[in-house]
Amino acid sequence: MTELLQAYWPAIVIALVIGLAIAWYVFHASRTTRVTTTSRDVLDEGASPAARNKALIDSAPAAAVEPRQTTTAAGGDDLTRIKGVGPKLAALLHKQGITSFSQIAGWTDADIDRVDAGLGRFEGRIRRDDWVGQASLLAGGDEAAYAAKYGQLS
Repeated sequence: MTELLQAYWPAIVIALVIGLAIAWYVFHASRTTRVTTTSRDVLDEGASPAARNKALIDSAPAAAVEPRQTTTAAGGDDLTRIKGVGPKLAALLHKQGITSFSQIAGWTDADIDRVDAGLGRFEGRIRRDDWVGQASLLAGGDEAAYAAKYGQLS
């Protein structure tokens, strides 16, 4: 048996590589999904321009985007207006009793370290995203300076 392996090892390695390549191709190629449909829509390619324009004019208007709330239900500020703070981080901050921009704007280095330790996998975001600077501008209502330094409020 050992003699056969020694004699045919190049053929065995080539067969193994070919088998792995075929297996990769089969599993990789099966991930593409093709959708075919027989129904046609007025907005599909090939429809007459007049029919397309009429369909667009007659369609319902786009939904109006309502502005974001600037305060939370508990009466504090909407902390998600700070860039880098999403809903999960806002919830973590609320659990620590932080609900307003003025609280964040008044943080010392010790406060930042204390709060940062409770953020889990978000640790380090306070200094990296300059929450104190953002919060001080938002607490003061200076949205023009905020937009100039950090970009438009979303």
